[in-house]
Amino acid sequence: MKQPHHPAPAEMTLPRVLSAVSDPIRLGVVRLLADDRERGWGDLRAPVAKSTLSHHLKVLRDAGLTQTRQEGTRCYVRLRRADLDARFPGLLAAVLSVAEADQVGSEVSVVE
Repeated sequence: MKQPHHPAPAEMTLPRVLSAVSDPIRLGVVRLLADDRERGWGDLRAPVAKSTLSHHLKVLRDAGLTQTRQEGTRCYVRLRRADLDARFPGLLAAVLSVAEADQVGSEVSVVE
């Protein structure tokens, strides 16, 4: 499998990051990953088809919000909190705070 591209922090742009979190499903994934735990793609649950969820994960990765790691046939994803906080100080905390208050993306969950 081809290794996915993860943009360096300097390559992350504000419009792309904001566009990535503008979708409620993607924002729900970010909220879920905000606990700084790596999650398996197959453990994520959202009210969309698996192919659609895969697309959402790609958008988050391409924007620089997440890091994807493959181990055998499984893929894992984690939030790139340190890179985001270094590039856009305070942005992630503000977005997560409002998303939590408004329950945006609460339909995204994880199988434990």
